[in-house]
Amino acid sequence: MKILQKLFQRLNSSTAPEVADSEAQAATDYVDARDCGLVDAVQSGWFQNATDELFTGFAISAEDVVLDIGCGAGGATLFCANRGAHVVFTDVIADKIEALTDKLAQTPARAVEGMVSDSLPLPLADDYATRIIALEVLEHVEDPAQVLGELVRVARPGALFLLAVPDPVGEHIQKDCAAPHYFSHPNHIHIFEREAFAELVKGAGLVIERRASYGFFWTMWMLMYWTQQKHSGEHDSGETHDVVHPPYSALVEDWSSLWRRLIDMPEFSPVKQNLDSLMPKSQVIVARKPS
Repeated sequence: MKILQKLFQRLNSSTAPEVADSEAQAATDYVDARDCGLVDAVQSGWFQNATDELFTGFAISAEDVVLDIGCGAGGATLFCANRGAHVVFTDVIADKIEALTDKLAQTPARAVEGMVSDSLPLPLADDYATRIIALEVLEHVEDPAQVLGELVRVARPGALFLLAVPDPVGEHIQKDCAAPHYFSHPNHIHIFEREAFAELVKGAGLVIERRASYGFFWTMWMLMYWTQQKHSGEHDSGETHDVVHPPYSALVEDWSSLWRRLIDMPEFSPVKQNLDSLMPKSQVIVARKPS
């Protein structure tokens, strides 16, 4: 499940909650996991409207040329476009590029370029972009080092990179309960141990500026989802990019409701931070191409 893409989509939907002040929203009997996850993500450093940071340490301005590979529904691209940036976005699915292009026409982006591409190679000149985004992409590709090398090629000297892949703790636990196709092509064909991920980034010639992890909520959600699927005999073996799909069980809905009530309490913040470190869903690296 491309958790970040789901949250980006929720961020830009008309039904998204007001994430800037989550405490003001009272808990209800039903909490959509995407709404809960969005509030959780903001508390973890994503979508910082006040500072124009897509993630802490990764600010976007109108002067930037942003490349978002594997853009999916395009939430990251839209966040950058709404700051007036020149946005370039790629995906292997043409319908997603077409749909996102239509959405971007309604933003203040100073330029919009969408292309169907697997990033090998990217149809872009050397030293093209100032911001590079690859969120939950590298675990899907046959040769992550080759893809990362191509991203470095099109990045200008001094460009910032925002890279995220699933954390190995949550991935290894899911191995015991996930549907088999979750860990086969075209889904998660790599599990990146934390230091191996850092070495991959440094091996591409980048300098790591920040490392973070988050998403205890989503790790637990996924474990409950898979367990319920197995218990009910609903696992399927189809080859698809969307391996986690509704309807969701009462079990995961109860978990979303509980977690939302917890994170609405400021006193829970240090507990959330510790749990995010203990069993995160995603590991994130902010890195820079040397000038």
